[in-house]
Amino acid sequence: MNLTDAYENGAYIPGSAQYPPRWTALAHAFRESMDERSECDISYGPGTRQVFDLFHPEEKPKGLVVFVHGGYWRRFDRTLWSHLAAGPVAHGWSVAMPSYTLAPDAWISEITVEIATAVATAAARVDGPIVVTGHSAGGHLSARMRCRDVALPQEVARRLERVVPISPLSDLRPLMQTEMNEDLRLRPDEAAAESPALIHQLRDTETVIWVGGAERPAFLDQARWLADAWPGSALYIDEGRHHFDVIEGLAKKDSALTRAVIGA
Repeated sequence: MNLTDAYENGAYIPGSAQYPPRWTALAHAFRESMDERSECDISYGPGTRQVFDLFHPEEKPKGLVVFVHGGYWRRFDRTLWSHLAAGPVAHGWSVAMPSYTLAPDAWISEITVEIATAVATAAARVDGPIVVTGHSAGGHLSARMRCRDVALPQEVARRLERVVPISPLSDLRPLMQTEMNEDLRLRPDEAAAESPALIHQLRDTETVIWVGGAERPAFLDQARWLADAWPGSALYIDEGRHHFDVIEGLAKKDSALTRAVIGA
């Protein structure tokens, strides 16, 4: 069975082509507004994409939020999403936004290791609790930070207070039946090992799973699979939101999504 269409988002969102340039403009404007409260292009590894940007509040940070971007592990970088730091920053949190090596230049398992390294590197710069969130493929990567097979320094793991996967891909096995697997190169063993919904050795970390009510059925399924697999997780269905606008709340101080991320 070919599941390519089941995981296609843009074709089912009106005006989908307008979103990337809109994100780019909003992100640029936010970076300009942050002036001296941002640190850009911080390296966490030797790769050209192994860098993150860090945005700080005016006061001493209450903690660190790490946002991991989506794009099916194949597209985009941190610079399209800077504006999504605005909500947590307004509440006094620092926000790190990493890029990572894209498929097919990296296996998903290697990208998971990169994000763990980015989290640890950012954590060394900001004290306090840590929250890891992310969207789509980034939702997968944020969920993976709760899994004990992902190596985090003991002190960083102890500070990991919450993960908030947004529209996450929690079971990667269906993706082996999509055309994108030409780039992802998923095999049954890696697909299973990298599927948070199949992993039960977990850190004692609060989990909030967020998904748009108007998303493709496959993404609603993926969110529910993770909630079912991880007892005690909260599942929020954001009615009327599709896969591209479900993240917009992070740009707003008083949105429900921002409050879920910072635990307010």
